[in-house]
Amino acid sequence: MTVTGPDFVALQVRDLEKAADFYENTIGLTWAPAGPPGAVVFTTSPIPFAVREPLPDVDLDSVERPGTGVALWFSCDDAQELHDRLGEAGVAILRSPAPSPFGLTFTFVDPDGYAVTVHNAS
Repeated sequence: MTVTGPDFVALQVRDLEKAADFYENTIGLTWAPAGPPGAVVFTTSPIPFAVREPLPDVDLDSVERPGTGVALWFSCDDAQELHDRLGEAGVAILRSPAPSPFGLTFTFVDPDGYAVTVHNAS
């Protein structure tokens, strides 16, 4: 048996249409041609990313910040430009752009409260 690591990431969201619109039109991701019912999958690389309706017995309103303890990072060819665009759109920024071992990084909060860190692609 060999485990190779993560090969799919999905966030459970309160409003699928709102989350899909945010990741498509505010962040700039592209929808994949087809996805499973109750989910929107994006054509991200190397790992597919999706937003989906909550699984049974998941109450996103019962937690202060969904995903606490999990680090979700997106690669971007210009993190500063995306930061500026998100700021202009009124998206909450948790951490301003700063140099790191992974290039320029910043962290924003999506409509469901997930913290997402962006870094410049190598």
